[in-house]
Amino acid sequence: MKEELYKILENAKQEIKNIKSFVDLDNIRAKFLGKKSPIRDVLSRLGQIEENLRRELGEAANKVKDEITMLIDEAEKNLIIAQKKKELETGVSDISLPLKVPDTGYPHPISLVIEKMITIFKSMGYTVVEGPELEEEKYNFDMLNIPPHHPARDDHDSFFVLPGLLLRTHTSPVQIRTMLKNKPPIAIVVPGRCFRRDALDATHSHTFHQMEGLVVDKNISFADLKGTLLLWAKMMFGENTQIRLRPDFFPFTEPSAELAVTCPVCGGKKCNVCKRTGWVELMGCGMVNPVVLENCGIDPEVYSGFAFGLGVERVAMTVYGINDIRYFYENDLRLLEQFGR
Repeated sequence: MKEELYKILENAKQEIKNIKSFVDLDNIRAKFLGKKSPIRDVLSRLGQIEENLRRELGEAANKVKDEITMLIDEAEKNLIIAQKKKELETGVSDISLPLKVPDTGYPHPISLVIEKMITIFKSMGYTVVEGPELEEEKYNFDMLNIPPHHPARDDHDSFFVLPGLLLRTHTSPVQIRTMLKNKPPIAIVVPGRCFRRDALDATHSHTFHQMEGLVVDKNISFADLKGTLLLWAKMMFGENTQIRLRPDFFPFTEPSAELAVTCPVCGGKKCNVCKRTGWVELMGCGMVNPVVLENCGIDPEVYSGFAFGLGVERVAMTVYGINDIRYFYENDLRLLEQFGR
């Protein structure tokens, strides 16, 4: 059987010397190292040999296999070198040459949620608008009917860069900028990053993302707001999703409401995600305060509007069942790989 192994090795050496292409290489690799190779045949017959010779022949077979593998690998390297040399001389590439597939990244769950919401609102006729992250105090607070004594104006709650200049605490300033530059009708959504001096924990972060919406036109009512948000919820979470609106307070809307949706995980049957309530709170909303319209030069006797704002991370946590906001910012591939397209 040793002689048989040496004969296999000699045959392999001879055929490897005559390799001219990658096709030849693949054929020879399959012939001498594949499932039906002569070496596999020898190994399958070792059980028929006396035990004192079995180990010696097994080692010999593995040595022959390793040497053939080394010779084939060397032949492959030589083919690649020859191919590259030919390309340099002729300027022609062989598209059959095997290439390393480059590593690709993964879409972030926050980006996926923003993209989906933008798609939904665009289908309703909204325009996407963006604004500066470094914002003037008058746009961030004053013109939104947030007076100087309001807690949000405190240095401890906002990142002030200079007097009158801060990192925006919400995307609402873009509403003001839009209404100052454009006459009604207006229908916009504003995705963007915001900043507040919140302590980092499972549900809060100093940096987060919002999606703001604004509609201003004649005869806009709370019914329009409710219908818009119900349609959004069904397109975002599923056709069976219902919404709940409860009274709330925001300086820039009147009346104001808090919107919750039936829990996407349990369908409203009560689970740990919705804290056994069947509902998940997602956003604040309401009719644009007439004072805000007047601040932007829009007559509240003629025009009305509604606005809403939600935390993107909050929606992403609900959609993907993530229970800690900090996971979004750790760039852990074990999480991000799950969102590969």
